[in-house]
Amino acid sequence: MIKLKIDNIEISVPAGTSVLKAAESAGIVIPTMCFNESVPNHASCMVCAVKNNISGEFIPSCEMKVQEGMDIICNSNEVIEFRKDALELLLSDHVGDCEAPCRISCPAFMDIPKMNRLIANGEFVKALEVVKEEIALPLILGYICSAPCENACRRKQMEGAVSICQLKKFVAIKDSENEKYYLPQKQTKSNKKIGIIGSGMAGLSAAYHLLKYGYSCTLFDKNEKAGGRLLNVSENEMPGKILETEIEILKQFGAEFRLNSSVTIDHIKNDFDAVIIASGENSNVQQLQINEDTFTTNILGVFVTGSVIKPIKMAVKVVANGKATANSVHTFLSGNTSVKKHKQFNSRFGKLNESEIIEYLEESKSGNRNEPLNGKHAGFNNEEAIAEASRCLRCDCRKAESCKLRILSDKYEADQQKFKSAERKTIKKLFQNEILVYEPEKCIKCGLCVEITKRNKDIVGLAYVGRGFDIQINIPFNKSLDEAIKNSALECILNCPTGAISNFKGE
Repeated sequence: MIKLKIDNIEISVPAGTSVLKAAESAGIVIPTMCFNESVPNHASCMVCAVKNNISGEFIPSCEMKVQEGMDIICNSNEVIEFRKDALELLLSDHVGDCEAPCRISCPAFMDIPKMNRLIANGEFVKALEVVKEEIALPLILGYICSAPCENACRRKQMEGAVSICQLKKFVAIKDSENEKYYLPQKQTKSNKKIGIIGSGMAGLSAAYHLLKYGYSCTLFDKNEKAGGRLLNVSENEMPGKILETEIEILKQFGAEFRLNSSVTIDHIKNDFDAVIIASGENSNVQQLQINEDTFTTNILGVFVTGSVIKPIKMAVKVVANGKATANSVHTFLSGNTSVKKHKQFNSRFGKLNESEIIEYLEESKSGNRNEPLNGKHAGFNNEEAIAEASRCLRCDCRKAESCKLRILSDKYEADQQKFKSAERKTIKKLFQNEILVYEPEKCIKCGLCVEITKRNKDIVGLAYVGRGFDIQINIPFNKSLDEAIKNSALECILNCPTGAISNFKGE
């Protein structure tokens, strides 16, 4: 047995054990990127680095074997900075978006590419589920949303942006025509109650998301009808029945409305576990100290949302504000008095160049932006919606949730721009039998796929091509990807640590 110290813990492990495994035996977690227990190791990324206190060197823990008397440090500030540098070096050569530009530009962070794919496949109910995961009032927004997502759409560079707002409206209209509305699954029912003063867009949105969390919600409004400023929208812009339908859906979901009720915080705060002021005006909150980042006030359990904080002109921002407030309330009612927003790491690369447009069109249908034949008010029919959704370029990463590069860059707060070169590499996409997509500019050269294709005896396989910083994982002998990964597609998809090799149909 070999005796050593890891983070001042004395342990004994068999000879031949890696430092990584030795640390695991002591309950110490070291991050890994290129390491895979089932595949021969190349130790190329240095994300698993630890410091040898005796020599002062940083070593790859996944490859280095334990030695008698070693003194290893795993989690000092110095080691953390070294790992961060390793990640930033990988990011300097990484060309790809974690999230599509349309989703990043949507204030409600709706998964637009996923919605598009589902509509293109004719799966309209599933598309609505995706929409209502983030957006409480898709029917209303289908008429009055200013669609910032469409300004960011990469398809705008070629034949016009995808008509995202009309597609969102399409699935919401389809639902409104059913005898039974789609209502999302609620979390475990809570006995806690929330009072919401105001029933405009922000209040309705907050209620929807809190109902999803399992709370009871009561909305108070001084007017005879719910809707706030939505009641002033002209019939030409949005038919009144649209607002009525959205409110009916919320009622069926469990919201209680108390109209003709002029109430204040003092009137109701003792009856509820939390109160949200969503009255659309700031005259009710002049005495409150407001934290705009967390929607909290100086009164514990009292929150504010929407134009109460400051005027918001964009409808989708108001709806997003209501959702964010609901999340803040949920955090508070779950036992946390402080609420801190976290913005997840997101790689992005900017506009497509001419050759990249051709690559992205491989996953899309050519043709100009479609407008509803019967007019914008009526919206798309089934065939029109499928055709328009099929124009989506599939800009999002297929492994946005599982990519180790993203997860660890987020954890270590890596800066993608730190080591960026002036000129980025050109994106290419290679396809294999509608099973696999290989995007070389997302590759970190870990070599796992090279070893997998070798082990599975693919006739061609994948190989390292080039030298130094220009080295790539590529297909030798000018063969096709079909020939290179004939026996190994699914295994390569499963083991690739980034979105470089991914499933053609998504995660």
